Amino acid sequence: MQSNTVLTYIKDVIENMPKDWLNLTTHRLDIYDEELAKSQFLEQFEILFDTNNSQSSALNELPTAYDYIRLGHPLSCVLEWVVAKLNNSKAENIISFSSKTIPVLAVLRKNLLINKNTQIFYIDELPDFFDPDVIQHIYGYKFDVKKINSIQEIPELDDSTIFISQRDDICNFDLISNVDFFINIHPDLGSLILVNGEQNKSYISEIQHVRRRETIAMTPANTLVALNYLLEKTTIDSPNNAIETNKTLVLNSIKHITDTTVEPLVGSSGLSMQYAIVMGLVHHALENHKGKAIKIIVPPNCYGGTNDQARRVAACSDTIEVMDLPVDGGKDMVQSIDLVLNKIADEDAIPYIIAEIPTNPRVEVPDLIKLKDVLSKERKTKNNETAIDPVFILDQTFCPNVHFLGKDEILSSVRTIAYVSGSKFPSGGKCTAGYCVANNKSEALMKKIELHLRLCDNEATNLQMEILTKQLPSMNQRIHDAYKNTREFVNYINDILPEAKINFVSEELANKGFTPSVFSLDLPTKGNTDEEKETYKRALNLKLINLMISEIPNESKFCVSYGQLKGCYWTIPATSTQGTTKEDDKDYIVRVALSANLDFELHKKVFSSFVKSI
Repeated sequence: MQSNTVLTYIKDVIENMPKDWLNLTTHRLDIYDEELAKSQFLEQFEILFDTNNSQSSALNELPTAYDYIRLGHPLSCVLEWVVAKLNNSKAENIISFSSKTIPVLAVLRKNLLINKNTQIFYIDELPDFFDPDVIQHIYGYKFDVKKINSIQEIPELDDSTIFISQRDDICNFDLISNVDFFINIHPDLGSLILVNGEQNKSYISEIQHVRRRETIAMTPANTLVALNYLLEKTTIDSPNNAIETNKTLVLNSIKHITDTTVEPLVGSSGLSMQYAIVMGLVHHALENHKGKAIKIIVPPNCYGGTNDQARRVAACSDTIEVMDLPVDGGKDMVQSIDLVLNKIADEDAIPYIIAEIPTNPRVEVPDLIKLKDVLSKERKTKNNETAIDPVFILDQTFCPNVHFLGKDEILSSVRTIAYVSGSKFPSGGKCTAGYCVANNKSEALMKKIELHLRLCDNEATNLQMEILTKQLPSMNQRIHDAYKNTREFVNYINDILPEAKINFVSEELANKGFTPSVFSLDLPTKGNTDEEKETYKRALNLKLINLMISEIPNESKFCVSYGQLKGCYWTIPATSTQGTTKEDDKDYIVRVALSANLDFELHKKVFSSFVKSI
């Protein structure tokens, strides 16, 4: 009876759900509490269920489940809630993935860190891309795999037990007490993991964090298919014939935009792509430089996902270490790279550098000639042998139109991999798929990166490819138009609030092709002590943001976003994109991102009223 009530309610919810549940990639921060991600949304959703309220207006008022769709979203939360209800479990015990491999890797990662072995059981067959040898030797995970005829064959063990089932009916689990983790896999939709038993409660946040950093949640479109299958048991359509055509169009667009010839790779998100890059390079290093330490060099104040992911990879191996690369706030990227590469050369280690150009959030661009020189410089080990040359991993999300890697371009002679977050300009905020490209000198590295992208089942989904097919051709024009708005807004702020410090590219850099549409704003402050000044500035930041979104609610949003098709987006990096960054490295400034399509005069008018109020 309970299950019928739940399914009837969910059917009404799907019919009345806000369109943003299916279409948004970033959500409002003004109704989001990161510490209560998913739980706050579901607590209020449960109240609506108890009162049988499925009205669109009520659903639209629910707090943001996750600030960014890659981490989770309203539909993934609803799916997990329904599955929990149907299997007499808790919603926190169910986690959905777009990937069919990553939930297994999430459990294996946790067990590596607590030194616990894992037994993996399956009926019929494992997914083709699940490669036990690579997972054991490159990721360092410890496990045994056993094929069985029936789930009842699984014995009670001290090791962790995982049961993998490939099925259309992804929402139903055959629960037995001897299994700790049930993973249902669907060939087109992704996977669901059910964490079984109170003794495994500590795994939940760890699995959730793997989804946050190394992959994405099941996409809204696929989540909706899963829910409809659950309600109606309708056949899930096989992929359509346009998939290969879309893929070809996307890859050709990327090569044209980046002026590269090596075949690009497209992942389910920027961080999915970055994870494949890092693990592919680790794989290459372990095969080609046996016994040598691997150093991942990362700016301490860069995007929190990049920073956190690098440290998470290092935590799983005694061979890998993260080193800081100061690049902002008076620190010069080129000088920092020179110092750190000299140190790594002396240790005869393998350097992998991850950096954003322009930097985030202070939008700085290094001297590119000097950058090329410092990356190309031949260094010696302490034994006077030639040191291993670095691989430069460039996050060019803020300037995907700049040709860094093409023939005779600035980084064509340096081993470089460049990648872009797809939820920004590539898709205009319509999907999360990201891509990476390589120059000719790095072509051999792409084979290992592709291997890990597929092993983690982190390739872009069919719908993501279809969206990129439509959005990529107009990307460069959107970048140009958004930059024009941003430059005009920056000039306006300089005129009416000259005492504010604005971090934005110079006109000279813009003429060279660096035309981001994001800038950071350090507002003027007052007070007798540093603490008073900081407190005042932080309050002023929020005053500005709240004024903009309250006066222009249809366009200005308190949101982590960039490259969207419409509107203006405001955030404070320290409390959003730098969420896992060390406190001393955080930036309590305002970051503003403008699109090509907004009511510019209204934004100037509201900002002017803010200036008058201070």
